[in-house]
Amino acid sequence: MYERYGKRLLDIILSLAATIILAIPMGLVALWIKLDSPGPVFFKQRRVGKGKTHFNILKFRTMRGDTPHDVPTHLLKDADSYITRSGAFLRKMSVIGPRPALYNQYDLIEARDKVRANDIRPGLTGLAQVNGRDELPIDVKARYDGEYAAHVTFWNDVKIFFRSITYVFQRRGVVEGGTGAMNQTKEEKSSK
Repeated sequence: MYERYGKRLLDIILSLAATIILAIPMGLVALWIKLDSPGPVFFKQRRVGKGKTHFNILKFRTMRGDTPHDVPTHLLKDADSYITRSGAFLRKMSVIGPRPALYNQYDLIEARDKVRANDIRPGLTGLAQVNGRDELPIDVKARYDGEYAAHVTFWNDVKIFFRSITYVFQRRGVVEGGTGAMNQTKEEKSSK
């Protein structure tokens, strides 16, 4: 019941409230982005949502306009050179969670299929993001996403929300410009 009706209603209410409360700060961020680097304020990208349907996500642009468009940040060579000054700040301050997979991240989409994680709506944060985020290999990230999909409850959402705040401020699990530790599981790292 919660997953079908309550969660969607909560999403709409919280989104509307956040838009109203954050209207002025978002306007200031838009002005800063415009003054910081040439190009549009928003960045549109095709992502994968519920049932593997594609949708366009709009977000504040944090990278230069000449950045390769459909490449995840962790796969960019020298990603820091593409991130703008305003973008570096926004990436530290925004609540960064599991973004829906890019439409061309076939390995992640396939791994999520196996655990039915593509059957639910994507969100801003989830179990994978509070358990390692960019540091997780694809199969482990998908396993967490599947675990969440199998246990969507109000209390799980509350716990994940508050754990996400901690992750954002500590920048835990963020890997920019290279897979680095992503190719190792936590067990492999701890055995070294």
